[in-house]
Amino acid sequence: MSNPTKYSKSILITGGAGFIGSNFIPYILSQDDAVRIINIDKLTYAGDLSNLEEVKNNKRYNFIKGDIADRQLVDEIFDKFDVDGIIHFAAESHVDNSIDNPDNFVETNIKGTYALLESARKYWKPSLESESKFRFHHISTDEVYGSLGKEGYFTEQSPYAPNSPYSATKAASDFLVRSYHHTYGLNTVTSNCSNNYGPKQHDEKLIPTIIRTALKGQQIPIYGKGTNVRDWLYVGDHCRAILEIYKQGKSGETYLVSGNNEHNNLYIANIICNYLDRIRPKPSGRYSAQIKFVEDRPGHDFRYAIDASKIQNELDWKPETSFETGLAKTIDWYLEKYKL
Repeated sequence: MSNPTKYSKSILITGGAGFIGSNFIPYILSQDDAVRIINIDKLTYAGDLSNLEEVKNNKRYNFIKGDIADRQLVDEIFDKFDVDGIIHFAAESHVDNSIDNPDNFVETNIKGTYALLESARKYWKPSLESESKFRFHHISTDEVYGSLGKEGYFTEQSPYAPNSPYSATKAASDFLVRSYHHTYGLNTVTSNCSNNYGPKQHDEKLIPTIIRTALKGQQIPIYGKGTNVRDWLYVGDHCRAILEIYKQGKSGETYLVSGNNEHNNLYIANIICNYLDRIRPKPSGRYSAQIKFVEDRPGHDFRYAIDASKIQNELDWKPETSFETGLAKTIDWYLEKYKL
């Protein structure tokens, strides 16, 4: 690894070939001409470099295939690129997979985060006794707070109550980040977001699954009775929030990010089917006839919803994309992906 040109800011992005990271990298490069991005990604099944075609020839973008738990590699990246910021996306994130194989979630979400924190502490240690320019932004999820009933919202003061191996490992990583701020003075911020949707999301997630199975004429699987409610956040709005938190968030603080779009899974399936009926009608019948209720998964949280007042009031951020607009953009992107 040769010594690169010096830039005013060098930010290490972890998991940048995944869904949110691959939307964020082109966004930050478009917003800041002085930033250099180093993207480390293990390229497991959920990482796809084709999501980053638009930046692969950008001189301010560097890709390194590797594991965030590989301390030697991460230390080398810090040294060679003079890293002064981390935005930590890398995570195993599919709840069903965490039920079947929690080992991978412990390795990446807990041990990987610990390894990053230790490398950052080692490299940034000389500056930690004073106000540090270095920043570690940890991207997390609202699932760490457990499940809500029909009323109420998660806030930054909500107690942690994770109900799946996925959310438990993310909760553990949140606590590690918090501890490195309070114990070592590391300049950290954490953001916990609601369910993201948009282009580049992996096929296994709910909205891509509905689109894919509908277009293939297959059964559209919906857990239980389809009444589980999520707060949906368009990925472009989330990218704006991440950059604002990274730049302006108060050290040691947590910020909850919401799309203010609460919908249950059956509604999501029906609205996608209705859109496809208009733009890609079937020879006969409607796509909604393919909806099939399947056995609910263990520990399926009923409802997530976020009060995003803090980020709105302190950082002047709010979602700009309506659910209808964001969903149309998402479906159109997948139609192009599937060449339909």
